Amino acid sequence: MEMHTAQPEVIVARQGAVGRLRLNRPRALNSLNLPMIRMIDAALTEFERDPAVAAVLVTGDGERGLCAGGDIRMIYESGRERPEEGAQFWREEFIVNSRISAYSKPYIALMDGIVMGGGVGVSAHGSHRIVTERTRLAMPETGIGYFTDVGATWLLPRAPGEFGTYIGLTGRDIGAANAIHARLADSFVSTDRIGDLIAAFAALPASAKAEDISAAIRSVSSEPPESPLHDHFSLIDRCFAFDTVEEVLDALERDGSDFARETLQMLRTRSAISLKLTLSLLRAGRASATLNECLEREYAATIGMLSNPDFYEGVRAAVIDKDRNPKWSVGLGEVTPQVFARFKKHDGPPLFG
Repeated sequence: MEMHTAQPEVIVARQGAVGRLRLNRPRALNSLNLPMIRMIDAALTEFERDPAVAAVLVTGDGERGLCAGGDIRMIYESGRERPEEGAQFWREEFIVNSRISAYSKPYIALMDGIVMGGGVGVSAHGSHRIVTERTRLAMPETGIGYFTDVGATWLLPRAPGEFGTYIGLTGRDIGAANAIHARLADSFVSTDRIGDLIAAFAALPASAKAEDISAAIRSVSSEPPESPLHDHFSLIDRCFAFDTVEEVLDALERDGSDFARETLQMLRTRSAISLKLTLSLLRAGRASATLNECLEREYAATIGMLSNPDFYEGVRAAVIDKDRNPKWSVGLGEVTPQVFARFKKHDGPPLFG
């Protein structure tokens, strides 16, 4: 009788001088859980200490994507009765996001297929970020009663103009060209060259540096297909330049174009709490000096999310019942300072120092 040994949810291996991290929950679109976060963290420590490892490469197993985000079903199921489990997941995830950003060796992310939420966290903080024609990148949290996290409140404000604000508020998925424009990715490699790229990485010596990684990517990279969103950047910059959600909606309504109407309709389906919290955090992120400041702020907000009815309703509608018809608890005018206060602080120790 043939025996099948279950593979770990993160496959850690060496390929030449490259340390490989293969996210291995393909049936769950490689969604991250706490054991996976801990395996990634341990592997980063191992690879950092190993002089035979020149760089780290993260990929997603299966054919659908790198990672669809954090395991929100787990947080939904445990959140009300065991909130400490959700808090611990976010805490360790955010610390790993910070670690990736500051990693001492080149950290290469192959952002092929779906890259959403936590998938952005384990890729867009890296030093070498590669997208393909199949990339669908998004921070879709406002649609599930949550907010833009995993350090995206640091990343998105550094996109040109207000494109990051647009990504965070709408939750719309973007392709390769727009991911590069948003400074969430660096290079485009078509999927038929991925095998060549990984082979080029594996052939590098242990002494390889960041520029050697960049040269290997350049040898197989090309220009990404153009996106129709490019035609709307000036409208986005104009309508999303405000510091309140109400002003953004008013600007879109005044514009009256088909794109503005489509965007307005999209925003009106999102949680009012999520929209206001996301915009507030994006503006605070724009004024922040470090990623870690933003992650600390996000962590306080995640603790508040564990008592936010919109989060549970949003996950129910999107993931549990899949009726895509969430009933949000309040409208924009009802998001009072008292409602907002729960997302501003937490009683536990800080993430960093």
